[in-house]
Amino acid sequence: MTVTEELRQARERTVREHMESENRHEFDVTLATFEHPRYEIVPTGDVYDGEEAVRAYFEETRRAFPDQRNRLVELHHADDAVIVEFDLLGTHRGPLRGLPPTGRSFTCRSLAILLFEEDRLVGERVYFDTATILRQLGIAHDPLTLTGRLATVANHPLTISRAVARSLLRR
Repeated sequence: MTVTEELRQARERTVREHMESENRHEFDVTLATFEHPRYEIVPTGDVYDGEEAVRAYFEETRRAFPDQRNRLVELHHADDAVIVEFDLLGTHRGPLRGLPPTGRSFTCRSLAILLFEEDRLVGERVYFDTATILRQLGIAHDPLTLTGRLATVANHPLTISRAVARSLLRR
Protein backbone atom coordinates (compact mmCIF):
# COMPACT_ATOMS: atom_id res chain seq x y z
CA MET A 1 0.00 0.00 0.00
CA THR A 2 1.29 3.45 -0.84
CA VAL A 3 0.90 5.81 2.07
CA THR A 4 -0.19 9.26 0.97
CA GLU A 5 1.05 12.41 2.66
CA GLU A 6 -2.49 13.04 3.88
CA LEU A 7 -2.64 9.60 5.53
CA ARG A 8 0.82 10.11 7.10
CA GLN A 9 -0.31 13.43 8.58
CA ALA A 10 -3.53 11.91 9.94
CA ARG A 11 -1.61 9.05 11.55
CA GLU A 12 0.94 11.42 13.02
CA ARG A 13 -1.80 13.58 14.55
CA THR A 14 -3.31 10.46 16.10
CA VAL A 15 0.04 9.30 17.50
CA ARG A 16 0.87 12.71 18.94
CA GLU A 17 -2.55 12.98 20.61
CA HIS A 18 -2.20 9.41 21.85
CA MET A 19 1.19 10.10 23.47
CA GLU A 20 0.30 13.54 24.80
CA SER A 21 -2.94 12.29 26.36
CA GLU A 22 -0.99 9.50 28.09
CA ASN A 23 1.27 12.19 29.57
CA ARG A 24 -1.74 14.18 30.77
CA HIS A 25 -3.27 10.94 32.13
CA GLU A 26 -6.40 11.65 30.11
CA PHE A 27 -6.98 8.01 29.36
CA ASP A 28 -10.45 8.47 27.86
CA VAL A 29 -8.72 10.56 25.17
CA THR A 30 -5.97 7.94 24.79
CA LEU A 31 -8.54 5.17 24.40
CA ALA A 32 -10.44 7.23 21.82
CA THR A 33 -7.33 7.30 19.60
CA PHE A 34 -7.73 3.54 19.07
CA GLU A 35 -10.12 1.76 16.76
CA HIS A 36 -9.74 -1.08 19.27
CA PRO A 37 -7.47 -0.55 22.31
CA ARG A 38 -4.57 -3.00 22.45
CA TYR A 39 -1.12 -2.79 24.03
CA GLU A 40 1.53 -5.44 23.67
CA ILE A 41 4.33 -4.93 26.20
CA VAL A 42 7.02 -7.06 24.59
CA PRO A 43 9.61 -7.26 27.43
CA THR A 44 7.04 -8.61 29.91
CA GLY A 45 4.95 -10.58 27.41
CA ASP A 46 1.81 -8.82 28.61
CA VAL A 47 -1.02 -8.14 26.17
CA TYR A 48 -3.85 -5.81 27.12
CA ASP A 49 -6.65 -6.29 24.62
CA GLY A 50 -9.83 -4.25 24.84
CA GLU A 51 -10.86 -1.19 26.79
CA GLU A 52 -11.24 -2.90 30.18
CA ALA A 53 -7.80 -4.53 29.98
CA VAL A 54 -6.11 -1.32 28.81
CA ARG A 55 -7.75 0.68 31.61
CA ALA A 56 -6.43 -1.90 34.11
CA TYR A 57 -2.96 -1.50 32.58
CA PHE A 58 -3.14 2.30 32.96
CA GLU A 59 -4.33 1.92 36.56
CA GLU A 60 -1.56 -0.54 37.49
CA THR A 61 1.28 1.40 35.91
CA ARG A 62 0.16 4.85 37.10
CA ARG A 63 -0.37 3.57 40.65
CA ALA A 64 3.26 2.43 40.61
CA PHE A 65 4.54 5.45 38.64
CA PRO A 66 2.08 8.33 39.14
CA ASP A 67 4.28 10.68 37.11
CA GLN A 68 4.89 8.23 34.26
CA ARG A 69 5.33 10.05 30.99
CA ASN A 70 6.98 9.82 27.62
CA ARG A 71 9.22 12.24 25.78
CA LEU A 72 9.22 11.84 22.00
CA VAL A 73 12.68 11.51 20.45
CA GLU A 74 11.97 10.41 16.84
CA LEU A 75 8.90 9.55 14.80
CA HIS A 76 9.04 7.45 11.62
CA HIS A 77 6.38 6.32 9.17
CA ALA A 78 6.01 2.83 7.74
CA ASP A 79 3.38 1.43 5.38
CA ASP A 80 1.15 0.15 8.19
CA ALA A 81 2.63 1.78 11.29
CA VAL A 82 4.15 4.81 12.94
CA ILE A 83 7.31 3.99 14.85
CA VAL A 84 8.23 6.21 17.77
CA GLU A 85 11.42 6.31 19.74
CA PHE A 86 10.88 7.94 23.11
CA ASP A 87 12.20 8.23 26.62
CA LEU A 88 9.93 6.65 29.21
CA LEU A 89 10.21 8.34 32.60
CA GLY A 90 8.69 7.87 36.01
CA THR A 91 9.16 7.70 39.76
CA HIS A 92 8.37 4.49 41.65
CA ARG A 93 5.89 5.74 44.27
CA GLY A 94 3.47 2.81 44.52
CA PRO A 95 3.52 -0.98 44.49
CA LEU A 96 4.19 -2.78 41.23
CA ARG A 97 3.32 -6.47 41.06
CA GLY A 98 4.16 -6.98 44.72
CA LEU A 99 7.29 -4.84 44.63
CA PRO A 100 7.14 -2.02 47.19
CA PRO A 101 7.93 1.51 45.98
CA THR A 102 11.58 2.51 45.96
CA GLY A 103 10.99 6.24 45.54
CA ARG A 104 13.57 6.25 42.75
CA SER A 105 13.13 7.62 39.24
CA PHE A 106 14.00 6.07 35.92
CA THR A 107 14.54 7.13 32.32
CA CYS A 108 14.58 4.43 29.67
CA ARG A 109 14.89 4.83 25.90
CA SER A 110 12.00 2.89 24.41
CA LEU A 111 10.39 2.10 21.08
CA ALA A 112 6.74 1.72 20.17
CA ILE A 113 5.23 0.51 16.95
CA LEU A 114 1.77 1.97 16.59
CA LEU A 115 -0.10 -0.25 14.16
CA PHE A 116 -2.61 1.21 11.73
CA GLU A 117 -5.26 -0.01 9.34
CA GLU A 118 -5.58 2.97 7.02
CA ASP A 119 -6.04 5.88 9.46
CA ARG A 120 -7.27 3.73 12.38
CA LEU A 121 -4.93 2.92 15.27
CA VAL A 122 -5.39 -0.77 16.06
CA GLY A 123 -2.56 -1.52 18.46
CA GLU A 124 0.63 -0.45 20.14
CA ARG A 125 3.62 -2.74 20.54
CA VAL A 126 6.14 -1.40 23.08
CA TYR A 127 9.79 -2.39 23.48
CA PHE A 128 12.14 -1.38 26.31
CA ASP A 129 14.90 -2.85 28.45
CA THR A 130 13.52 -3.88 31.83
CA ALA A 131 17.04 -4.25 33.27
CA THR A 132 17.69 -0.54 32.61
CA ILE A 133 14.61 0.39 34.61
CA LEU A 134 15.24 -2.10 37.42
CA ARG A 135 18.85 -0.92 37.84
CA GLN A 136 17.74 2.71 38.09
CA LEU A 137 15.09 1.76 40.65
CA GLY A 138 17.76 0.02 42.74
CA ILE A 139 16.17 -3.40 42.27
CA ALA A 140 18.82 -4.91 40.00
CA HIS A 141 22.53 -4.33 39.65
CA ASP A 142 24.83 -4.02 36.65
CA PRO A 143 26.31 -7.53 36.33
CA LEU A 144 29.71 -6.05 35.45
CA THR A 145 30.09 -4.30 38.82
CA LEU A 146 31.28 -5.99 42.02
CA THR A 147 27.82 -5.57 43.57
CA GLY A 148 26.21 -7.04 40.46
CA ARG A 149 28.56 -10.01 40.41
CA LEU A 150 28.00 -10.72 44.10
CA ALA A 151 24.22 -10.47 43.61
CA THR A 152 24.42 -12.87 40.66
CA VAL A 153 26.43 -15.40 42.67
CA ALA A 154 24.04 -15.09 45.64
CA ASN A 155 20.92 -15.38 43.48
CA HIS A 156 22.14 -18.06 41.08
CA PRO A 157 24.73 -20.22 42.89
CA LEU A 158 24.06 -23.38 40.88
CA THR A 159 24.27 -21.64 37.52
CA ILE A 160 27.48 -19.84 38.50
CA SER A 161 29.01 -23.06 39.92
CA ARG A 162 28.31 -24.89 36.67
CA ALA A 163 29.82 -22.05 34.63
CA VAL A 164 32.98 -22.06 36.76
CA ALA A 165 33.25 -25.84 36.49
CA ARG A 166 32.87 -25.73 32.68
CA SER A 167 35.50 -23.02 32.52
CA LEU A 168 37.95 -25.08 34.59
CA LEU A 169 37.30 -28.25 32.56
CA ARG A 170 38.12 -26.46 29.30
CA ARG A 171 41.65 -25.65 30.48
